[in-house]
Amino acid sequence: MFDPRQLENQLRQAQRQAEAEWKRQVDQYNRQVDQHNREVKRALRERQRQIDDYNRRAEAHNRGVLEAFNRDVQRVNAHNAKVDEQKNAAIRELGHRLAIASSTPRPVYTVAEQALADRVQGAISQLPGREWDVFLSYARIDGAVVGDALRLALEALGVSVWFDEIAIRPGKSQALQMDRGLQKARAGIALLTPAYLTGRFWTERELGALLHKATLIPVLHEVTFDDVAQYSGILPDLAGFETARDSVETIAQKIAPAVLLEEAA
Repeated sequence: MFDPRQLENQLRQAQRQAEAEWKRQVDQYNRQVDQHNREVKRALRERQRQIDDYNRRAEAHNRGVLEAFNRDVQRVNAHNAKVDEQKNAAIRELGHRLAIASSTPRPVYTVAEQALADRVQGAISQLPGREWDVFLSYARIDGAVVGDALRLALEALGVSVWFDEIAIRPGKSQALQMDRGLQKARAGIALLTPAYLTGRFWTERELGALLHKATLIPVLHEVTFDDVAQYSGILPDLAGFETARDSVETIAQKIAPAVLLEEAA
């Protein structure tokens, strides 16, 4: 016999089971969605971390490249500034020399002095390159002041001068350094003074190396050729420059053209 209440109970039971199953499926889906969302968030955080790390490395690299570039720019600017200063100094020095050359009258040579200058100039033009233009030989006891003044006057005219007080280095053989200076100079200036003519060791050594050279330039200070004649029978046959006749600056002006190949040309 059909029982409506039993059917109703069965329907309610089926409905509850259906609702429970639907709820289970919905909960399972929601859990899956939450799990997926968590995985997506983790992936996004990891990706963001990688992007941040890359950006930090790129920023550090770019900063290093920029700093290196700026250092190079500073070095180039400093080098250019130094080159510009050297160029400007050279221009100023050239202008100074040109001003001196244009304002200073050309020295007047005696016949003997002109012959000496021509002989030295001709001999120098046949020589290979040298480190120094002239070797200045003098006696310190009475030639140091005049010798230094002559050196300064020659250097102001562009002549490079081997001068012992400047060129001799402590701790090395003085004799060997002087010999090297004699070998490396195109011409030799013998500053003849009373002490020089007494035959001191160094002056004898230097004059002996210079005496038979066509590039020997005698400069007499407080001595005459008659005095020199008693010291050597060779020097009187050579012309020379005399401080009794000309100032040290004028003597330098007479010597410079003979020993500077640029001017000789």
